Amino acid sequence: MQTIDKQQFGAFVARLRKEKGWTQKELAERLCISDKAVSKWETGASIPDTAMLLPLSEALGVTVTELLLCRCQDPAQTMEQEDVEQVVQTAVLYGKAHPRRAWREKGPWRLIYLLALLAGAAAMWLCYRNGVRMEALCAPVVLGAIFGAYFCFYVRLQLPEIYDRERINLVYDGFFQMHMVGMAFNNRNWPHIITVGRVWSCAVMVVLPLLALGVAVLDPTLWLWVQLPVVLIVALGGLFVPLWVVGKRYQ
Repeated sequence: MQTIDKQQFGAFVARLRKEKGWTQKELAERLCISDKAVSKWETGASIPDTAMLLPLSEALGVTVTELLLCRCQDPAQTMEQEDVEQVVQTAVLYGKAHPRRAWREKGPWRLIYLLALLAGAAAMWLCYRNGVRMEALCAPVVLGAIFGAYFCFYVRLQLPEIYDRERINLVYDGFFQMHMVGMAFNNRNWPHIITVGRVWSCAVMVVLPLLALGVAVLDPTLWLWVQLPVVLIVALGGLFVPLWVVGKRYQ
């Protein structure tokens, strides 16, 4: 199995960084990690976790393939079969420990999400039938459905080990990215962050339309005045504030 030569990898990263005119600290700030981690990469003491390959390649202006090969390629040049095989083998080894996803987890959250999705759809239909203004409702309810699908079905249940060794305040997981200033993600606070994401996603799909319906029934003009601040408080403050508080408490 082809492995990455740590010394060669470190020298490649150091060369690309210097070509950009950055210090190790400046590269670390772009990746939201410590400069010690960058130093370890460049000296060959360690290599980045899988989760850092994409942001590192984007920061240095190369492809992930070039990172794995530890050399730049001519865009017009077709990869030799040997190089293709090397990249494939290296990628397999790099991703050997597949993250455990939420769909493999036993628990009630998948059912809760589906019930919340149905209840939210019914509440939105009632709002429509009763003539409730829904301009501010659609976006947070749809976001709740998307985030809920991620947190209840797809989210990785454990972060890579580098999160426990370094202070990293962003998470890359496929299409999902989370960046929390002043808070570091690790495997102590990640389960609690997942729970907050699940609770908010399921709640916002149901609570917002029902709240809008209740206020509009009592006083249709009142909902016109309060819909935007209510949506912002519930949709934004109700997610990011609890995420930050829980993340800080358990980090």
